[in-house]
Amino acid sequence: MAADERVFKYIQLPGGYEIVHLTWIAPLAHESLPAYAARLAQRIDTNEPFALVGLSFGGMLVTEIAKVLPPARVILISSIPLSAHLPRYFRLAAAFRLHKIVPISMIKTAARWKRYISGENAADKKLLWEIIDSSDPAFIRWSMEAVLTWKNEVLPQPLIHIHGGYDIVLPQRYTHPTHVIPKAGHLMVMAQHAELNALLQKLLA
Repeated sequence: MAADERVFKYIQLPGGYEIVHLTWIAPLAHESLPAYAARLAQRIDTNEPFALVGLSFGGMLVTEIAKVLPPARVILISSIPLSAHLPRYFRLAAAFRLHKIVPISMIKTAARWKRYISGENAADKKLLWEIIDSSDPAFIRWSMEAVLTWKNEVLPQPLIHIHGGYDIVLPQRYTHPTHVIPKAGHLMVMAQHAELNALLQKLLA
């Protein structure tokens, strides 16, 4: 949830596109996901047409930003556009308030260990470990609350939604992507970047 622009290092877009990263801002106390997205949207230059691209939690944010600033298109990667697409066990966790009591250190440790069985190469695993270690525990705690209390029933338009068939964080069966990369997991931006770039080249050319 606290991944930064480094996870997009392999992404290549067709000519005519400029990649501009929106860096995280500190959330306010008890701030909702839509309210946070509205503040983040203030950093977008609207003097020329723009697309919104969001990975995972970032996809939920750009879905909300699209309500404030109409984009040329919205691209979700390994994400969901509607809160109803959250897996049922997320709602169970919210009902038992597990996100309030599970130590962030335990979440970070689990994320570190998962890299040993994930599909990234050695250099990318090292990068992801660095991202995990440097991520702000307070931001992770807030983002968990923001996701589990998120309510959205409006599909952003025009929408490109790319999902991995092996995504175990946000499984494909709970959502309705426009495009599926069958053997890709949640971090396809790194582990399956060649297939993802080929698809983006085709869709955005």
